[in-house]
Amino acid sequence: MATTQGMQPLARAVHAAALGLIIAGGSLTTASLQAAEHGAQQSRTYQVPAGNLSSALSGFASQARITLPIEPGLVEGLRSPGLNAATSVEGGLQQLLQGTGLQAVSQGNGLYLLTPQQTGTGLELGATSITAKNLAATTENSGSYTTGAMQTATKLPLTLRETPQSVSVITRKRMDDKAMTSISDVVKSAPGIFLNNSGGVGWPTFSARGFDVDNVMYDGFPTSFLTYLPSGEANLAMYDRVEIVRGAAGLTQGAGNPAGAINLIRKRPTHQFQGTLTGSAGSWDDYTGTLDVGGPVNESGTLRARTVVSRQDAKSFRDSVESDADLFYGVVDADLSDSTTLTLGGYRQKNHTNYIWGGLPMARGGGHLGLPRDTFLGHDWEYSDNRTTGYFATLEQGLANDWTLRLAAMQSKTDTDVLASSVWEYDRHYLWTEAMEQKETGYDLALNGPFQLLGQEHDLSVGVSKRKLDYRSGKAWSKFIDAGSNPFEWDPGAHAKPDYVKGSNGLPETTTQDSVYASTRLRLSEPLSLILGGRLDWYEFDDSASSENNYKITRNLTRYAGLVYDLDANHSVYVSYTDIFKPQSDKGLDGKVIVPVVGENYEVGIKGEYFEGALNASMAVFQIDQKNRAQDLPDYKGCGSGPTSACYEAAGLVRSRGVDLEIQGALTDNWQLAAGYTYTQTQYVNDANPAREGEDFDRKKPRQLFKLSTIYTLPGVLERWRVGGDIYQQSRIRASGGTGATAWKNEQGSYAVVGLVAGYKASEQLDLQVNVNNLFDRTYYSSVASGGWTPYDIYGDPRNMKLTARYSF
Repeated sequence: MATTQGMQPLARAVHAAALGLIIAGGSLTTASLQAAEHGAQQSRTYQVPAGNLSSALSGFASQARITLPIEPGLVEGLRSPGLNAATSVEGGLQQLLQGTGLQAVSQGNGLYLLTPQQTGTGLELGATSITAKNLAATTENSGSYTTGAMQTATKLPLTLRETPQSVSVITRKRMDDKAMTSISDVVKSAPGIFLNNSGGVGWPTFSARGFDVDNVMYDGFPTSFLTYLPSGEANLAMYDRVEIVRGAAGLTQGAGNPAGAINLIRKRPTHQFQGTLTGSAGSWDDYTGTLDVGGPVNESGTLRARTVVSRQDAKSFRDSVESDADLFYGVVDADLSDSTTLTLGGYRQKNHTNYIWGGLPMARGGGHLGLPRDTFLGHDWEYSDNRTTGYFATLEQGLANDWTLRLAAMQSKTDTDVLASSVWEYDRHYLWTEAMEQKETGYDLALNGPFQLLGQEHDLSVGVSKRKLDYRSGKAWSKFIDAGSNPFEWDPGAHAKPDYVKGSNGLPETTTQDSVYASTRLRLSEPLSLILGGRLDWYEFDDSASSENNYKITRNLTRYAGLVYDLDANHSVYVSYTDIFKPQSDKGLDGKVIVPVVGENYEVGIKGEYFEGALNASMAVFQIDQKNRAQDLPDYKGCGSGPTSACYEAAGLVRSRGVDLEIQGALTDNWQLAAGYTYTQTQYVNDANPAREGEDFDRKKPRQLFKLSTIYTLPGVLERWRVGGDIYQQSRIRASGGTGATAWKNEQGSYAVVGLVAGYKASEQLDLQVNVNNLFDRTYYSSVASGGWTPYDIYGDPRNMKLTARYSF
């Protein structure tokens, strides 16, 4: 069990976090905020299907309880993009009227009149209003570091404040300001998530609250993030935003670890034509070009399309290392009727690199070798070719009383071919080649909308889903080569490629998961809401090579409960519980698979929402219990034949405790900020090895993470300029082992890395930007090696620069 002494750092962190939120809350609720909030209207969630403008405005007026006369000649032939977000009345009207050339002007007492928009002249710099009137879920062109609504935690369209968990969003604006290109770039900047490259730079893993993320979601569909499969990194050119939940997310994911959810939301066609051509050039010959074009295809705007094409060629600060990536993405929206929209899309992504596996070994006896940062202990003929092709479709049908029926489907296939090496035990190279195929399909049918009960309006979402994963590997070959090599004299180009014969194709492994789910928000009173959810899963694993490995889980129940209480117009407190299950293949004395591991997430927090949602702040204290972990039974009698036979019991428990603080959004009209601090302590509570109990679960993950990103548009005559920066700070990570005279350790102390960004709006069409990363050229290891073969010492990137030019047309 955790000792009192062991909990002192956590107590200090909680105390500091609470003090920080009190100070921040006090400053945000002073006269500056009071003035900004004067006359502001309370936001709420609206659901208006895309379609005929007259119908959309009538539906919205009914939900908002406003008077909105509609002149038929003024709206004839016009269409609305619809609305599914929490916003103010003015914000909702602006979203519904986007691209129509009309505006709604308040006349007081709930009366609004439609008039043509007033056009102006001069350079439009896209400054963000301090209110969130423009904030829907879509973040593109919003200029914001936050969003209006998200569904990744509960499947309900809730604002960040209304969601009783720690949630964040990496908006399109943040991606562009940081010049992000991959999902790893997102994780580096996302609060509370740790990017771990301990298996190799091309083999990233993500973790949160002490546990590894094993699902990455795309438009709400969870897909397996297999740590043993080198996977192509998602190219961010095709995504509008990334929604993040920290803690268990079983209601939306099904099976997995209680780390959290990472949900990438794709760009959709726009109702007005827009196009951008982006080119960038960075250190080490890193060149990228992207074309993004979209808009209406027919005169009425009922058919809209979008295409994104991207190409990247890059070398590395490491000797002989290079990579390239290609992306083609296309999507079409078709309004089949005033209340029916069909979306069809597809993409193809190719990634190639000659550095996928391994890194620098630990010195004999522990510690770092101290090799130069440009050292590459591989061969220039190594490769990893990764090709992903995917398709998706969505049919949304608006129903009576603001209900929506949504049918979605997806399929993706990833083919990977690898020839890679790593250094084992200091001076032996191990070469491995294999071909792998991962195919995923998913289907989801959901019905959601509001309902009236006891004088209050509530929200409900019910649905069914099916998910299938087929994984096959084969053509494998491996061998020790270059035995006795000297890492201080290694030359990646001085070793001939050996002759080898690949093996045969392997048999597929199939995992299926069928689910039924429901979630609801019940407004118990004006300030108090209860969010309840449940999910039943039927999970089955089928190994074609050996039926003895097959197992299934029937009717696993995942639960979700949260209470949200509005303290005032800007602050809410919440408490929540949710869990997630993860099947395990180990068997007990009865020969049957033991029960799944269960991750239980308990959370208490306070959230603030300012300037009608343009700025969000939160603080949470959490505890995660991952229980039912497989443990060896000391007596394996009756567990099969052979000295290696064993039986297991579901008795292990690992506990994670910590605090989570975050602020994201607009501080002023010109200033966007996103910052987060997380403290996590994860320990063994019960384990097959009693000596572990009370020890840290994994010290190769940092206890503390602090991340900050900001951008400021200068005022007055300098309004074309913007400046900003970012800070990444983490606490110590270490690996250790052995006892007595053979004891060793290897560690990276706490460190901070600083980046800068400066941008200039040269004209209405042309934008220029320069990013400097690791400004002070800090030398550090992003992961630390241990004895044997993994993990490895991986250097972080030295100081580097990137120049980006973006032309809009």
